[in-house]
Amino acid sequence: MRAALVLVGLLTAPGFAAEVAGVKVEDRIKLESEELVLNGAGLRTKAFFKVYVAGLYLAAKKTSADDVLALPGAKRVSMRLMRDLSAKQLTDALDEGFRDNTPVAEQEPLKARLAELTAIMNTLQSAREGDVIALDWLPGSGTRIVLNGDPRGKAIAGEDFYRALLRIWLGDNPVSGSLKRALLGQGG
Repeated sequence: MRAALVLVGLLTAPGFAAEVAGVKVEDRIKLESEELVLNGAGLRTKAFFKVYVAGLYLAAKKTSADDVLALPGAKRVSMRLMRDLSAKQLTDALDEGFRDNTPVAEQEPLKARLAELTAIMNTLQSAREGDVIALDWLPGSGTRIVLNGDPRGKAIAGEDFYRALLRIWLGDNPVSGSLKRALLGQGG
């Protein structure tokens, strides 16, 4: 009887696939008309401080960065902040990750779009502990920035730009090797 109750409880519980640093991460999300699955989730730390819990959502699970970058369809990188951050801290980190993981020959054509992203992030002024920032790829629309479920700014064109953003976490010089492995479902 006890086993049956546990099973019923598991079947009726909300769809949380993981818990990272006390943050429950949903196993599925709906993005526009597409259902995405959690590919992996992990904690970003810097100098021993917990910065955010990230989740990578895709149409199908992938375990290599190349497969993620080549996968068609909608995608989301979600970051639940574990501390308050200024817009400058957010944009500096994105800019550094972009430079570290985008080949020099590809940076120039993306600079104007990176400036668009920076402008949108600067309008946030700051983000508070518990806020959720999502970077969505919507085919036909572009990269959309979402704060706590509210889209911000206009979509930024080009799948090449979104792939450059993904490489911040999944590139050859990711912000964190353990976070890269976690997002790829390979453990932390």
